[in-house]
Amino acid sequence: MYPFIRLLASGLKARSLPELQLGETHISHHICWPWDLDLWMELNNGRTLTLYDLGRIPLAQRSGLLKLLARKRWGLTMAGAVVRYRRRVRAFDKIEMRSRLLGWDGKFMYLEQSMWKSNGDCASHAVYRGAVTDRNGIVATDIVLKAMDLEPADAPDLPDWVKAWLAAEDQRPWPPMQDS
Repeated sequence: MYPFIRLLASGLKARSLPELQLGETHISHHICWPWDLDLWMELNNGRTLTLYDLGRIPLAQRSGLLKLLARKRWGLTMAGAVVRYRRRVRAFDKIEMRSRLLGWDGKFMYLEQSMWKSNGDCASHAVYRGAVTDRNGIVATDIVLKAMDLEPADAPDLPDWVKAWLAAEDQRPWPPMQDS
């Protein structure tokens, strides 16, 4: 089940934190609960992606994006992700999550997130390609930025490794080939 109560708690905590400028890092703290585990008694890889929501949504809240979405009746969607898992997270482990916007292009925003164990090890690292949507599809980022009183020209250059991921995604067939 989706962690709605945890999301609500994350949002309530974020309300008392200062606003963030685009590119600043939202830091949140979480616990791996027994219901987050898989058969091998570690944080389930799918649940990891769900828990990353608990960092992204408060990041959007603190940057003012959630208010804009509500006002315009816009939504958010994920259009891709790449995740690197490196350290096991087990029951009751405490995690520090770091979430930030890396940059954007004409259609998408690129977000970086990581989970850090209390011993300083990075457990996982994810990069998401997300978009703002309305009933007609994707809302161009320049429209979103202008609605936030920001200039589209302020987009930071994406790191080379993100550009390489995007280039690899461009070569990936869509729809995927089906075996016959």
